[in-house]
Amino acid sequence: MASEPLEYGDAAFSQGVTRLLESYRAIPDGATVRLAKKTSNLFRKRPGTSAPGLDVSGLDRVISVDPVTRTAQVAGMCTYEDLVDATLRYGLVPLVVPQLKTITLGGAVTGLGIESTSFRNGLPHESVREIEILTGAGDLVIARPDNEHRDLFFGFPNSYGTLGYSVRLQIDLEPVPPYVELRHVRFTSVAGLQAALIDIVAARSYRDERVDYLDGVVFSGDECYLVLGRQTDEPGPVSDYTGMEIFYRSIQHGDVTEPTRDRLTVRDYLWRWDTDWFWCSRAFGAQNPRIRRFWPRRYLRSSFYWKLIGLDQRWDIGDRLNKRKGLPPGERVVQDIEVPVERTTEFVEWFLDEIPIEPIWLCPLRLADPSPAGPDSPQPWPLYPLKPHKTYVNVGFWSAVPATPGQPGAANRRIERKVSELDGHKSLYSESFYPEDEFDELYGSVAYRELKRIYDPRGRLLSLYEKAVKNA
Repeated sequence: MASEPLEYGDAAFSQGVTRLLESYRAIPDGATVRLAKKTSNLFRKRPGTSAPGLDVSGLDRVISVDPVTRTAQVAGMCTYEDLVDATLRYGLVPLVVPQLKTITLGGAVTGLGIESTSFRNGLPHESVREIEILTGAGDLVIARPDNEHRDLFFGFPNSYGTLGYSVRLQIDLEPVPPYVELRHVRFTSVAGLQAALIDIVAARSYRDERVDYLDGVVFSGDECYLVLGRQTDEPGPVSDYTGMEIFYRSIQHGDVTEPTRDRLTVRDYLWRWDTDWFWCSRAFGAQNPRIRRFWPRRYLRSSFYWKLIGLDQRWDIGDRLNKRKGLPPGERVVQDIEVPVERTTEFVEWFLDEIPIEPIWLCPLRLADPSPAGPDSPQPWPLYPLKPHKTYVNVGFWSAVPATPGQPGAANRRIERKVSELDGHKSLYSESFYPEDEFDELYGSVAYRELKRIYDPRGRLLSLYEKAVKNA
């Protein structure tokens, strides 16, 4: 738990909003409006700037939690780590908690978030009741699914700060018991895993035992796992993966007939991936037992690895080390994509054959039912048009491959083509290489241009294509 109260009153929130508005008005006409923030969970390289940005200080905490209505009022820059610490005091958590502690609620809504409850609860923006947004025009508007700003409410997800910034969000919460019991189910083929995944999503159970959390890891074509979690208040011993033990290694076992079991506190379960940034801490030597033994626990977390990545991006440390070893520079392949569940095997087997990265993460998702848009909406979220009542699988892969000389982004471009071929989409938090016409087709250009006209008529904010592809 944090050392200071995580909930604060309306007066403190109002002061934060005042600073935000004053900082917007201080930015000269014609200058691009950006957030003045030092951290980010985006993997796109962005040009440095000395221009003043929006002051978001004071907009980084939980405003209030209502345990009766199971809702929370949250400032947009609040991290999920602080949000979860506040709601767990009442035995509640957000319906979807993204995997990394420093992802902000506003970031997960204007971008995209996903986790192991997404097969039953959808994506983070689907449990939002209302959003207070500072638009590109400098107005504060409250967007709900049933008011005059419903177009912005449904167009805000996947806009990545190009329509405005969330100042306050009201979100739904769900009750949780203290523990999560896990089963690690091994499969010797991706096709076998896909078949089981389809059945589990439909039944919400496996071998007559309820499934509340569901994701998976592919280590190779003949070693892949589903991790099934069940909420429980049954007391008993729990594992600890915040020190020497590594969560993703605990998944692996040899028996394909009987799942292995594990138990975690609900808080440790929610952050099970953060300690090692899934498995990416190995790039820094943090998984070497001789190094890990002396690695301070407070630095076993994604936010610290982010700082190391920042140094590498600034000084090209990885490429310089490769050059000394006689190796080519690396092409960063850090992506999350979604394909329809029935195309999972096709994509994963293609990926394993073509892209030398392992492990890879799998997470099923379905849009929330009922949708905030109502039962008859064919695609409620126009900037990321997934279909209701259809299961998708998020595939996450985060590493680097040898760069192809003279072909920047060659591996990423091949992945984009394959994802489109399989009727999928990819998230925009990392590099993208789409031509503008294809990008517009994939990410709701007609709806987006209308939203831009209404809420950012002077173009104070960058466009989505400028941010996602041109890295402006």
